[in-house]
Amino acid sequence: MSFNKYKNVADVLHDFPINYFERNFIEQIPIEIDPYFENRLNFLLKEGVIFNSEYAICESIIYPVLVEVWRNYSEKLLLWSHQPLNYDENLSGIPDYMISQRSPRGKVVLEKPYLIIVEAKKDNFEEGWGQCLAELVAAQKINSEENSKLFGIVSNGKLWEFGFLQAMDFVKNIKYFVLEDLQALMEAVNFIFNASFEQVR
Repeated sequence: MSFNKYKNVADVLHDFPINYFERNFIEQIPIEIDPYFENRLNFLLKEGVIFNSEYAICESIIYPVLVEVWRNYSEKLLLWSHQPLNYDENLSGIPDYMISQRSPRGKVVLEKPYLIIVEAKKDNFEEGWGQCLAELVAAQKINSEENSKLFGIVSNGKLWEFGFLQAMDFVKNIKYFVLEDLQALMEAVNFIFNASFEQVR
């Protein structure tokens, strides 16, 4: 069965002994936004058709934001788009984006640990978090490192929510971030990239 069988977080908790909590853990880390990136994003928001599908949201909003932050961490981290993630027949599928450790054997090798999972949803955050948490569980099992933090993001492009899985605890950030406040959003994304970077040996 694939990750999309999970329609909400409760479905994942039913299958796995995970505890659910909500608290604010995001600490915004300052980041300088490239004016070219910001101008291009504003152009797309003004002139483009970008909220009509999950694919358009991925390509026009989510991927560019991730790339802009990832550039600062590319020495140790690698950003993957629509790369299969398979643990077993119950935990398999294709997350929208994954950030993993960069392999010393080259950028074409998907190397564990997997660190961040990103799911794009047009509007259904309940389903988005069900899938994202299932993907985090799969990544944790593949990593075989329960004490590390694996971060998750669910976004419809306009609104961004954050969570993490550590051991058997899943924590969802209470505060969400919005594209309208690009600086705060980028600082929140920067926080999870930085925390993931620090976990890589």
